[in-house]
Amino acid sequence: MVRKSVFSVIALVFFMLGCSSDNNTNDEGANGGKDSFDRKALLTNIADNIAIPAYQKFSEDITALKASTSNFVTTANASNLVALRQSWITAYTSWQSVGMFQIGKAEELSLRNFMNVYPVTVSDIESNVTSGSYDLTSVTKQDEQGFGALDYLLNGLSDTDAGIVEFYTTNPNASGYKKYISDLVNRMDDLTKQVLADWKNGYRDTFVNNNGSSATSSLDKIVNDFIFHYEKHFRAAKIGIPAGVFSGTPLDTKVEAFYKKDVSKALFNTSLTALQDFFNGKHFASTTTGESLKTYLDFLNTIKNGENLSLLINNQFEASKKKAASLDNDLSNQVRSNNTLMLETYEELQKNVVLLKVDMLQAISVSVDYVDADGD
Repeated sequence: MVRKSVFSVIALVFFMLGCSSDNNTNDEGANGGKDSFDRKALLTNIADNIAIPAYQKFSEDITALKASTSNFVTTANASNLVALRQSWITAYTSWQSVGMFQIGKAEELSLRNFMNVYPVTVSDIESNVTSGSYDLTSVTKQDEQGFGALDYLLNGLSDTDAGIVEFYTTNPNASGYKKYISDLVNRMDDLTKQVLADWKNGYRDTFVNNNGSSATSSLDKIVNDFIFHYEKHFRAAKIGIPAGVFSGTPLDTKVEAFYKKDVSKALFNTSLTALQDFFNGKHFASTTTGESLKTYLDFLNTIKNGENLSLLINNQFEASKKKAASLDNDLSNQVRSNNTLMLETYEELQKNVVLLKVDMLQAISVSVDYVDADGD
C-alpha cells in the first residue's frame, strides 16, 4: 500500500512537470535558454544588415555635416547657414537609427551621452565660447555638445538667420563661436568614426560569435539596450519628460531639437520606425527582413491572451504611430497647447514597454540588466 502511494506521488509529479513544460512553451513562451533557435543568425542580421549599414549612413551624414560646418565657418552667411542647418537635420535624423546600438565601442565611449543630451546648458556653452577653454571628453561637458548644442548654435542665438549669422561675423566673440561649433562637429565626427571602425575591424565578429544565452551574451546585451533605449531615451525622453509624466508638471523646454522646434516630431517618428524595424529584423534602408526578435518569438510560438506576442507588439507599434500622427510638428508647442495628446501618446508607448520588457524577455529567457528608477 505504501509502495503504491509512493509510485502514485511520483507519477503525479512527472505529470505536473510535463504540464508545466507544455504551458511554458506554448502559452508563456519561457524556454530556459535551451531552445534551438539560431541566435547567431539573428546576431548576424543585426550586425550586417542593420547596425553597420545604419552607422555607415550616419558616418557619411556626419562627414557632410563637417563639410557644411567648414563652409559656414569660412564664409558665414545666410546661405551657408541654411545649408549647415539642413546637414544638421539630416545627421540628426540618421542618429535616430543608431542611438539604440550602445554596445561595443559605442558603450565604451558613452556615445549616446556625448551625442544627444538635451536640453543643453546654454550658460555653459556661452562660457565655453567666451573662454575658448573646455574639454569635450569630460563627462561634465555632455550637456554642452552634440546635436543639442548645435541646435542652440544654429537655431537659438536669434529669431532670424541674419541675426544668427551676426554671432559668427560681427559679434565680439565671433571667432569663439566659430571655433566652438567646429570643435563640436569634429568631435562628433571622431566619435562616429571610432564606432564604425570598431564594428568593421573586429567587433562585428566578436558580436556575432558571442551567441550564447548568458547575461553577457550579445543577444542578452543588445536586447537590453534596445528595450532601455525604447523605455528611457525614446518613450520617456521624447514624450514623457516634456509631458510632465515624471515631474507632474509639463516641461515644454525639454523636447528634442527645442530651438529648431518644427523637427521634434519628425525625429520622434524616425526613431519609432527604427525601433519597430529592429524588432522585425528589417534591413536598414530596405524592405528585406531577416532573423529577428519577431521571428524568435514566432519560433517559440509565444502566445499571450490567445494572440501571437509578436503580432501584439507590432500592433502596439502601429497604435502608437496612429496616436502620434495627430501631434504638432513642434512637440514643445504640443505640450503648451494640448498636453493631453502627449500624455495619451505616452500611454500607447508604455503598453509596449510591458510587452517587450516583461512578456518578450520572459519568452526568450533574457533578464533585465538595468535599474528602472523612473517609477513606471
